[in-house]
Amino acid sequence: MDMNELQKALEGSLPVLIEFYATWCPHCQRMMPVIAELRDDLDGKAEIFQIEGDDHTELMDKFGVKSYPTFIVYKDGKEVWRDSGEMPYNELKKHIVD
Repeated sequence: MDMNELQKALEGSLPVLIEFYATWCPHCQRMMPVIAELRDDLDGKAEIFQIEGDDHTELMDKFGVKSYPTFIVYKDGKEVWRDSGEMPYNELKKHIVD
């Protein structure tokens, strides 16, 4: 996880989706294809970061994440939405791009 890249994205003009996940989490595994599809569909329209929480506990603390998967959307450097658990593609996409 490149913190400089994440910080630069958070300060940029594109919306940013951060997903905290764990490799052992079945809900996270089911969300992987959804995130991959979002990454393809929103290429150039949003930044998407996937952070393995067990490997980055300091980021879990920094972002106040307590469960997997947790999704956080930032726009103009501010958190605008957060939720946890599995969700359909369209539900997640509507929070990233209007």
